[in-house]
Amino acid sequence: MDTHEQNQNFDTIMTNEEKFNENGEIKNEVININESAGKQKLRSWLNRHLRIKMTDGRILTGAFLCTDRDANVILGLCSEYLSENSEPRALGLVMVPGRHIVTIHLDI
Repeated sequence: MDTHEQNQNFDTIMTNEEKFNENGEIKNEVININESAGKQKLRSWLNRHLRIKMTDGRILTGAFLCTDRDANVILGLCSEYLSENSEPRALGLVMVPGRHIVTIHLDI
């Protein structure tokens, strides 16, 4: 089977959508139009800064890199705060178990 035949077997349709970045320049972005709204939302959060509050009271901040079906989250360049006003501790790359997540906030 050649590459052309393989591409025809995909059951999802990809489109290019033009968007403008903050400089007013047009950027092309590939969007899977068969993705659910939830998947599209998660994809838009990739590499954005998240703040996660955990069941033990700790707060983790870092770049959202990925998640899985169990709601586990991978944060890059992660910092840990033991309370709201405490000094941060650098952790680096962290896997946060979904069962320990209380809230997730997207930092703007």
